[in-house]
Amino acid sequence: MNFNKLKKLSGDASFRSFYRKKNFNYSSVLVYSKKQKKSNLLIYDAINNLLTKKNLLAPKLINHNYYKNYIELEDFGNLTIFQMFKKKKINQLFYYKKILLLLNKIQKIKTTKIKTFLDTEYKIPNYSKKKLASEANLFLQWYLPKFIKGKKKNIEKKKIIKIFKNLLNKLIYKKKVFVHRDFHISNIMITKKGFGLIDSQDAVFGNIAYDLASLIDDVRVRTKDSLKDKIFNEFIKKNKQLDRRKFKNDFEILSVLRNFKIIGIFSRLSKRDKKHQYLKLIPYAWKLIENRINNNIKFSDLKTCIDKNFPKKVRNYEN
Repeated sequence: MNFNKLKKLSGDASFRSFYRKKNFNYSSVLVYSKKQKKSNLLIYDAINNLLTKKNLLAPKLINHNYYKNYIELEDFGNLTIFQMFKKKKINQLFYYKKILLLLNKIQKIKTTKIKTFLDTEYKIPNYSKKKLASEANLFLQWYLPKFIKGKKKNIEKKKIIKIFKNLLNKLIYKKKVFVHRDFHISNIMITKKGFGLIDSQDAVFGNIAYDLASLIDDVRVRTKDSLKDKIFNEFIKKNKQLDRRKFKNDFEILSVLRNFKIIGIFSRLSKRDKKHQYLKLIPYAWKLIENRINNNIKFSDLKTCIDKNFPKKVRNYEN
């Protein structure tokens, strides 16, 4: 496959590259990945296949050459909900309500094992507290050393690790549901058949609040607190089995830890992969964290630690 003759599409934060291939009467998307190709190609297609079997829209496999590091998928076009929101003024809540219907369908998935196109079996992992903690700790590995040096660095790291662990121990909901893990409006495509879901390779079984936190406290799109509250209330309305107070507890903890993870990932993308464009999103990730921890007693230790080590001037710093 000569990728130089194909149109390269804008990429994401992964090691994948995307190309549009014009065929006789249709177009397709080639996904190329040499690094981490098991998750970016094999598992990505396996999860897409599962979603399709559950009557959800995900890109179907057309062809693959795993040993040459690419797969060919159905083309969903270029328009994400995020892009549509940027283009014109529309009733965003109307679309978020439709997205919540999609989320409810996703959360009903019970299948844990899937066959891949190499005829191997993939078991969707559980989103354990250990895994959640290791992701939040990316903040300590890639962001914190930029601002805290010497002996103080290890002291503050240990404090924050303990705080993160204590927060995870406060999660209430134990029952696991299917979690997309990167569920936000940049990963939802608008197609002729409805909303199509992409970037699903990291799916896990975890807390019911996680994907909602990804959607509402999305670092890529600035929404008013009033809209965030309406989306949250709509989800509660659609899931009457949930205890509002307990669910909000889990939602807030997971949102905060997820945004610490995001700050860590964006810092890593800049330092390790020379993808500096994500740095400009870090100040808003901080704002989302502040929004959840301010005047919230369960985050009092975290707020004290953050205010001491990362004052406003640091949080607003993009480089």
